[in-house]
Amino acid sequence: MPRTPLTRERVLRAAIDLADQEGLDALSMRKLAKAVGVEAMSLYNHVANKDDLYDGIIDLVVAEIYVPAIGGDWRAELRHRAASAHEVLLNHRWATGLLGSRVNVGPAMLRYVDATLGCLIAAGFTYQQADRAWNAIDSHIYGFTLQAINFPLEPSEYASAAQRFLPLIPTETHPHMHALASKVIAGTHSGTADFTFGLDLLLDGLARMLDHP
Repeated sequence: MPRTPLTRERVLRAAIDLADQEGLDALSMRKLAKAVGVEAMSLYNHVANKDDLYDGIIDLVVAEIYVPAIGGDWRAELRHRAASAHEVLLNHRWATGLLGSRVNVGPAMLRYVDATLGCLIAAGFTYQQADRAWNAIDSHIYGFTLQAINFPLEPSEYASAAQRFLPLIPTETHPHMHALASKVIAGTHSGTADFTFGLDLLLDGLARMLDHP
């Protein structure tokens, strides 16, 4: 059977699969070469080095995120964008750290950022406001995603964990924490963080900025 030609796209897709399965730290040229069935040196015909590999895989991840339309309902578009980014980054648990630690200028990233700025500019924000707005929204996305990935408890464990920690927060010294934990134990409050709650606070604040320039 003829061998499937090795391409940059095939190398990058294989690298994403490895990172999804084993984490970014486990991604090596040796493992990647084995995954695509070539010698490690053959990879360098398609990726210049590890930095080029990282740039390529993060741009393919960004390409999965919804790109907001310019000139429509800016709040709905940015809400869709944020929810899509959060979902994509949860699917690629290694990607948030890579997004926040590199200057990403791949074609998907440039299209994504330009459309985001265009959506805000078309809504009436100044360039300075638009720049700060999309960075504030992305900070919420990245921070919330990292917390969701790294938090040591599942939502189903919150009530039992609150029960264990309740003696450490007696009502005499920590009345508000005690009351909140009691609500989680009783089931009247889930205790789970809500991605859309913080997102809507940001969007509400941006809307007020437009109403009261």
